Amino acid sequence: MMNLFRINQIKASLSYGGIMLERFFFTKQGDFHPQESDPITLLSGPPSSGKTSLLFQFAVNSASQCSNVNSKVVFICSRRRLETKPPYLAQGIDPGCDIFKRIKMKYINDDDDEGIKKYFAAFHLKDTFPVAVVVDDFGDFFYERSCQERYGNPRGRDLAMVRTLALCHNAIIFANKTGPCRLLLSDTHNGDSPRSLFIYKRWIRTIFTVKGDDSGSFCLKYNKYSEIGSSKGTKTAKYSVAFQYLLLEGITEVDDEE
Repeated sequence: MMNLFRINQIKASLSYGGIMLERFFFTKQGDFHPQESDPITLLSGPPSSGKTSLLFQFAVNSASQCSNVNSKVVFICSRRRLETKPPYLAQGIDPGCDIFKRIKMKYINDDDDEGIKKYFAAFHLKDTFPVAVVVDDFGDFFYERSCQERYGNPRGRDLAMVRTLALCHNAIIFANKTGPCRLLLSDTHNGDSPRSLFIYKRWIRTIFTVKGDDSGSFCLKYNKYSEIGSSKGTKTAKYSVAFQYLLLEGITEVDDEE
């Protein structure tokens, strides 16, 4: 029999999942308080499913909903990949609005996982922390061969990811001692879950997954991982990327399974 405390934990988790789900889209939202939730989130989905667009909309929302106009959002990505497949904005957002000045782009070479490590290793030295850090295609920065050569180990990529995620986790936890600071990572998977899910779950309890449907749209679902397993969120967002826009088709309630 599940005790009352655990039931309340699950209810709070699912409510948070619904709030976070809306953060990936241009919707009329209330105030959001990152300090009340898990500060690190993973978004994973198949190739060409609009993940970069979802991340960029998250960055826009994070910047626009912060009361401090001097607060920034850092968006870390590969310049080549971003220029090849730029993110699409939601309808109703003016590309020339001042909010984009609060999003700081940080470009890292395609295979430079060390660049991400160095950024978070020096995170505690900052005078002020961003309200959010977004890393697009996190897993793609870890090249199999270069990681194997660096660590002299066939599982070098896993080792590199573990060490970098540990730094990310410590940096974000440290930043949250002085104020809210979120970390959002994205990764690409071709099956039902990220290739390195067993690694991500060590550091990240909040994971959103994208899945395509037969109509050409995509469904974004919330998953909450803990020591005893996972619970599925009560909301699913259906969206599409078309006509150079990120289009939210609807957010629906779904039955959660115990």
